[in-house]
Amino acid sequence: MVDIKKLDKDLTDLVKKKIALSKLTYADKDYDKIEEELHDAEDDFIENYGEYMEDALAQVHDEFCPDNDVLLPIAYLADEYIVDGDTFEVAPGHGVLVEADDFKSPKVTLALAPNPTRIVLQAGNDHKEVVWQAK
Repeated sequence: MVDIKKLDKDLTDLVKKKIALSKLTYADKDYDKIEEELHDAEDDFIENYGEYMEDALAQVHDEFCPDNDVLLPIAYLADEYIVDGDTFEVAPGHGVLVEADDFKSPKVTLALAPNPTRIVLQAGNDHKEVVWQAK
């Protein structure tokens, strides 16, 4: 049984590390340290929640994009999030590009977002929905 509160805390910490790293350049003295912390957090996330999240992603893929393979959960971390206090929204167009015939837009993405832990589907600029949420 997965502890949903711990899952969300760990995912939030992981996303915060990813955001912190994205704000640095390679020349920054802390870049290597934060990159190493990010990789360690990703490894821990996969070890602790990989199976649970892969099952959730498989369900979403089966429903929306069955022609695409399910990737490791950390692949679904967006490159950019819009942070407002404790709320993390996936920035438009970010996430894993998938083929989803149910949407008119040629650009459909899936991304993992924290607080609460959820999978967000975006189709173009006009459609965004939570297609799974941890319970």
